[in-house]
Amino acid sequence: MAQAGYKYLKTYQLSVVVYDLTVDFCEKFLSGFENRRTREQMIQAARSGKQNIAEGYQERSLKGYIKLTGVAYASLEELLEDYRDFLRQRKLGIWGKDNSKIRVFREFRVFWDFEKFPSSPNTPIIPKDSEEAANLILTLGHQASFLLNKQIKSLEEKFINQGGYTENLFKKRLEVKIGSK
Repeated sequence: MAQAGYKYLKTYQLSVVVYDLTVDFCEKFLSGFENRRTREQMIQAARSGKQNIAEGYQERSLKGYIKLTGVAYASLEELLEDYRDFLRQRKLGIWGKDNSKIRVFREFRVFWDFEKFPSSPNTPIIPKDSEEAANLILTLGHQASFLLNKQIKSLEEKFINQGGYTENLFKKRLEVKIGSK
Protein backbone atom coordinates (compact mmCIF):
# COMPACT_ATOMS: atom_id res chain seq x y z
CA MET A 1 0.00 0.00 0.00
CA ALA A 2 1.44 3.37 -1.04
CA GLN A 3 2.03 5.90 1.73
CA ALA A 4 1.58 9.64 1.50
CA GLY A 5 4.88 11.25 0.47
CA TYR A 6 5.24 13.32 3.65
CA LYS A 7 5.43 10.12 5.72
CA TYR A 8 8.89 9.55 4.23
CA LEU A 9 10.16 12.92 5.48
CA LYS A 10 12.42 12.58 8.53
CA THR A 11 10.93 15.83 9.83
CA TYR A 12 7.47 14.26 9.82
CA GLN A 13 8.66 10.97 11.31
CA LEU A 14 10.50 12.73 14.15
CA SER A 15 7.47 14.94 14.74
CA VAL A 16 5.26 11.86 15.08
CA VAL A 17 7.67 10.47 17.68
CA VAL A 18 7.75 13.80 19.55
CA TYR A 19 3.95 13.99 19.47
CA ASP A 20 3.48 10.41 20.72
CA LEU A 21 6.08 10.86 23.46
CA THR A 22 4.50 14.18 24.47
CA VAL A 23 1.10 12.53 24.91
CA ASP A 24 2.75 9.84 27.07
CA PHE A 25 4.75 12.45 28.99
CA CYS A 26 1.68 14.57 29.73
CA GLU A 27 -0.36 11.57 30.88
CA LYS A 28 2.47 10.40 33.12
CA PHE A 29 3.94 13.63 34.53
CA LEU A 30 1.24 16.31 34.10
CA SER A 31 -1.88 14.54 35.30
CA GLY A 32 -4.47 16.30 37.42
CA PHE A 33 -6.76 19.25 36.92
CA GLU A 34 -4.13 21.83 37.91
CA ASN A 35 -2.00 20.79 34.89
CA ARG A 36 -4.89 20.57 32.42
CA ARG A 37 -4.07 23.77 30.50
CA THR A 38 -0.35 23.02 30.20
CA ARG A 39 -1.08 19.44 29.19
CA GLU A 40 -3.51 20.56 26.46
CA GLN A 41 -1.09 23.23 25.19
CA MET A 42 1.83 20.82 24.99
CA ILE A 43 -0.17 18.14 23.21
CA GLN A 44 -1.60 20.68 20.75
CA ALA A 45 1.83 22.20 20.03
CA ALA A 46 3.24 18.71 19.34
CA ARG A 47 0.23 17.86 17.18
CA SER A 48 0.51 21.14 15.28
CA GLY A 49 4.15 20.43 14.48
CA LYS A 50 3.24 17.09 12.96
CA GLN A 51 0.04 18.15 11.22
CA ASN A 52 1.49 21.25 9.58
CA ILE A 53 4.26 19.21 7.97
CA ALA A 54 1.62 16.92 6.45
CA GLU A 55 -0.64 19.80 5.39
CA GLY A 56 2.23 21.82 3.94
CA TYR A 57 3.47 18.87 1.90
CA GLN A 58 0.03 18.57 0.29
CA GLU A 59 -0.03 22.25 -0.73
CA ARG A 60 0.09 23.01 -4.45
CA SER A 61 1.62 26.35 -3.65
CA LEU A 62 5.29 26.28 -2.68
CA LYS A 63 4.66 29.50 -0.75
CA GLY A 64 1.95 27.70 1.25
CA TYR A 65 4.27 24.75 1.84
CA ILE A 66 6.99 27.05 3.16
CA LYS A 67 4.51 28.86 5.40
CA LEU A 68 3.08 25.67 6.92
CA THR A 69 6.53 24.19 7.43
CA GLY A 70 7.38 27.40 9.29
CA VAL A 71 4.28 26.95 11.44
CA ALA A 72 5.40 23.39 12.21
CA TYR A 73 8.82 24.73 13.21
CA ALA A 74 7.27 27.41 15.45
CA SER A 75 4.94 24.87 17.08
CA LEU A 76 7.84 22.59 17.93
CA GLU A 77 9.80 25.51 19.35
CA GLU A 78 6.79 26.40 21.52
CA LEU A 79 6.70 22.79 22.74
CA LEU A 80 10.43 22.80 23.51
CA GLU A 81 9.92 25.92 25.60
CA ASP A 82 7.21 24.08 27.57
CA TYR A 83 9.67 21.28 28.31
CA ARG A 84 12.31 23.79 29.42
CA ASP A 85 9.68 25.43 31.67
CA PHE A 86 8.74 22.02 33.11
CA LEU A 87 12.35 21.32 34.02
CA ARG A 88 13.10 24.83 35.32
CA GLN A 89 9.99 25.05 37.49
CA ARG A 90 10.79 21.72 39.14
CA LYS A 91 14.46 22.65 39.55
CA LEU A 92 15.45 19.77 37.26
CA GLY A 93 18.36 19.91 34.85
CA ILE A 94 18.43 20.66 31.15
CA TRP A 95 21.23 18.38 30.05
CA GLY A 96 23.95 19.58 27.72
CA LYS A 97 25.17 17.87 24.55
CA ASP A 98 28.07 16.29 26.42
CA ASN A 99 25.85 14.45 28.91
CA SER A 100 26.25 10.70 28.33
CA LYS A 101 22.47 10.12 28.18
CA ILE A 102 22.03 12.94 25.65
CA ARG A 103 24.68 11.30 23.47
CA VAL A 104 22.64 8.07 23.63
CA PHE A 105 19.41 9.96 22.83
CA ARG A 106 21.11 11.61 19.85
CA GLU A 107 21.99 8.19 18.43
CA PHE A 108 18.28 7.38 18.00
CA ARG A 109 17.39 7.12 14.32
CA VAL A 110 13.78 7.31 13.38
CA PHE A 111 12.51 5.01 10.65
CA TRP A 112 9.14 3.88 9.46
CA ASP A 113 8.77 0.25 8.51
CA PHE A 114 5.41 0.51 6.77
CA GLU A 115 5.07 -3.29 6.62
CA LYS A 116 5.65 -3.91 10.35
CA PHE A 117 4.36 -0.63 11.79
CA PRO A 118 1.85 0.88 9.36
CA SER A 119 0.52 3.46 11.81
CA SER A 120 3.72 4.96 13.26
CA PRO A 121 7.52 4.98 13.14
CA ASN A 122 9.74 3.33 15.72
CA THR A 123 9.38 5.22 18.99
CA PRO A 124 11.51 4.93 22.12
CA ILE A 125 9.84 4.06 25.40
CA ILE A 126 9.47 7.10 27.60
CA PRO A 127 11.77 6.96 30.63
CA LYS A 128 10.19 6.59 34.06
CA ASP A 129 12.08 9.62 35.41
CA SER A 130 10.51 12.98 34.44
CA GLU A 131 13.88 14.75 34.05
CA GLU A 132 15.19 12.05 31.75
CA ALA A 133 11.92 11.91 29.81
CA ALA A 134 11.82 15.68 29.28
CA ASN A 135 15.46 15.72 28.15
CA LEU A 136 14.80 12.86 25.71
CA ILE A 137 11.92 14.76 24.13
CA LEU A 138 13.93 17.99 24.11
CA THR A 139 16.71 16.19 22.24
CA LEU A 140 14.36 14.71 19.65
CA GLY A 141 12.53 18.03 19.35
CA HIS A 142 15.82 19.84 18.70
CA GLN A 143 16.64 17.31 15.99
CA ALA A 144 13.22 17.84 14.38
CA SER A 145 13.60 21.64 14.56
CA PHE A 146 17.08 21.47 13.05
CA LEU A 147 15.80 19.37 10.15
CA LEU A 148 12.72 21.58 9.68
CA ASN A 149 14.97 24.63 9.45
CA LYS A 150 17.00 22.89 6.73
CA GLN A 151 13.78 21.87 4.96
CA ILE A 152 12.52 25.47 4.99
CA LYS A 153 15.82 26.73 3.55
CA SER A 154 15.65 24.08 0.82
CA LEU A 155 12.06 25.02 -0.05
CA GLU A 156 13.01 28.72 -0.15
CA GLU A 157 15.88 27.91 -2.52
CA LYS A 158 13.49 25.94 -4.71
CA PHE A 159 11.07 28.87 -4.72
CA ILE A 160 13.85 31.28 -5.73
CA ASN A 161 15.06 29.00 -8.54
CA GLN A 162 11.75 27.69 -9.87
CA GLY A 163 9.17 30.26 -8.85
CA GLY A 164 5.86 29.75 -7.16
CA TYR A 165 2.61 28.13 -8.19
CA THR A 166 0.83 31.34 -9.21
CA GLU A 167 3.88 32.66 -11.04
CA ASN A 168 4.26 29.42 -13.02
CA LEU A 169 0.53 29.32 -13.86
CA PHE A 170 0.82 32.88 -15.17
CA LYS A 171 3.81 31.89 -17.35
CA LYS A 172 1.80 28.99 -18.79
CA ARG A 173 -1.15 31.30 -19.42
CA LEU A 174 1.13 33.71 -21.31
CA GLU A 175 2.51 30.83 -23.36
CA VAL A 176 -1.03 29.80 -24.31
CA LYS A 177 -1.98 33.39 -25.16
CA ILE A 178 1.14 33.96 -27.25
CA GLY A 179 0.83 30.55 -28.90
CA SER A 180 -2.78 31.19 -29.99
CA LYS A 181 -1.91 34.37 -31.90
